[in-house]
Amino acid sequence: MATPATEPILSIRDLSIAYPIAIGTVRAVEDVSLDVCKGEVLGIVGESGCGKSTLGLSILNLLKPPGRITRGRIQFGGADILAMGRRELLSLRGPRIAMIFQNPLTSLDPLMSVADHFIETIRAHEPGAAAKACLERAGRMLADLGIEPERLGEYPFQLSGGMRQRIMIGLAMILRPAILLADEPTTALDVIVEAGFTELLVRLRKLYDLTVVLISHNLALVAEVADRIAVMYGGRIVELASAGEIFARPLHPYTQGLIACVPNIRLEQTELNAMPGSPPDLVGERGYCSFHPRCPFAMDICRQRCPELRAHEGRQAACWLYDGEA
Repeated sequence: MATPATEPILSIRDLSIAYPIAIGTVRAVEDVSLDVCKGEVLGIVGESGCGKSTLGLSILNLLKPPGRITRGRIQFGGADILAMGRRELLSLRGPRIAMIFQNPLTSLDPLMSVADHFIETIRAHEPGAAAKACLERAGRMLADLGIEPERLGEYPFQLSGGMRQRIMIGLAMILRPAILLADEPTTALDVIVEAGFTELLVRLRKLYDLTVVLISHNLALVAEVADRIAVMYGGRIVELASAGEIFARPLHPYTQGLIACVPNIRLEQTELNAMPGSPPDLVGERGYCSFHPRCPFAMDICRQRCPELRAHEGRQAACWLYDGEA
């Protein structure tokens, strides 16, 4: 695993995202601050509903109403993405930051061939590009993805799930972005194809000098490729550390619970571990630690105040177990 540069290419500060609903306001993301360093793979993990995909969409300002960013900023290349106009966002999405969405079958147009998808993507940002030149670029990209260029003439229904996901990666990569956002990219894939995806991501990272933000509920997958891991719970980051530190000695009780739930084929394990309880209700203000109902180490202060993400032994954790005020 390559050592990333320490220079942040993307900075998120004090980001909060809310969704007004009939019974109140869902606080999907609260006070998230995060740097993505050039050349690294940053994994964002957590259970469904923890806010990780919402966080990913906000990076490209793709939130749909009624979702809205209530505070914070997201900076890329010295510019605030949240302050960009429509034209600026169009020049950002694709050429500079690209995204792979969860389900490739619903992201690809069934009436368009693979070639049509590539031509449309390139011409959206390079209007004068000739079809022949677009297809030559697409063919080279497919070769890097391990796909025969002859498949350019095929349609999404003619491709396997793994092949469709590779096409989605190719469409994201064709404009040579600086950052690739991958939102649950293996959700629709079986474990064999998923293993191939991780190998492909590692190879593409080296080939294109990529910076990757990998969003997943699959901690084992993220461990294969990530340099650092941000663990989210209840809309907040509760632990941020290198992948090695996270797995060698997780600090936050939630991270410990997630790792305990990962099956270990090296152990004689007859039963799978499960974390008790359910994710928190994100409606309304939460002036306490959201994890305390499920936490085996919960204290009185956990029910009264929400811990901040603080530095502890070279990493960051939001837990009263490691805060001097507890």
